[in-house]
Amino acid sequence: MNMRRRLVLLAAGLAAASALVVTALPAILQSLGLHPEFEGQHYLLPEGRALIIATSHDRLGEGGAETGVAASEVTAPYYEFKGGRVNVDIASIRGGKIPFDPVTLSRFIRTHYDERYLEDPVLQSKVQNSMRIDDIDFTRYDVIYLAGGWGAAYDLGQSEVLGRKITEAWAAGKVVGGVCHGPLGLLRANDESGQPLVRGRRVTGVTDKQVTELYISITPMHPERELRAAGAVFESATAFRDFFANHVVVDGRLVTGQNQNAGAEVANLMMKAAGGTRR
Repeated sequence: MNMRRRLVLLAAGLAAASALVVTALPAILQSLGLHPEFEGQHYLLPEGRALIIATSHDRLGEGGAETGVAASEVTAPYYEFKGGRVNVDIASIRGGKIPFDPVTLSRFIRTHYDERYLEDPVLQSKVQNSMRIDDIDFTRYDVIYLAGGWGAAYDLGQSEVLGRKITEAWAAGKVVGGVCHGPLGLLRANDESGQPLVRGRRVTGVTDKQVTELYISITPMHPERELRAAGAVFESATAFRDFFANHVVVDGRLVTGQNQNAGAEVANLMMKAAGGTRR
């Protein structure tokens, strides 16, 4: 066999191996803990109402890489709520188009919920035309869910409007929570006694370890650091990389998930806390 033929065969073999790795990568990542299939109890909350709130911020730092909400942190709870017969509205800090972090919709990372979103003109329209939180009465909803993603580090925890409206919803007996950076939106909310809502309550969110591991410390607020500083009892799980860890905390009407792996479970436990029944 001449050298040229050997090189051609070698190149073909490398191309085939690369294609195999690319095809298998999503399954490999899931086996490591990314976006695990939710196998827990599903709940029904017929005629219930849920409000999903996301960031309006679309860049890391000044003119940095595109970011926004992590796609599955909107899509997973949305479709789980819909499966629970809940009416779902989508809102954001400024209203209008919600930026999706493009990395989270890449073919290697996106979930089956994301695939469904990409074929769903109804949800796409809700994302493109989200309601502005200023214009919403949160007390009309049974569940207030805060989506995360890196963009949320720039606006959810800084929004006085969001804090005030979550305070009103909590006083009205509503279920509140979120995942990843979403719980930053709880920081300006108070409980019935006027104390910070998270003070003394068990919560979770993105860990300082995960922020370090992903090399995105540029964001102004880090969930573990900020929640601990506000007096929360912060809990989390860990893995060889916390991106693959998963943890959910229920403290009465407060339901939080550690990161993008928790959206489906958090949605179902929020429906349960709101009086939902098993399905």
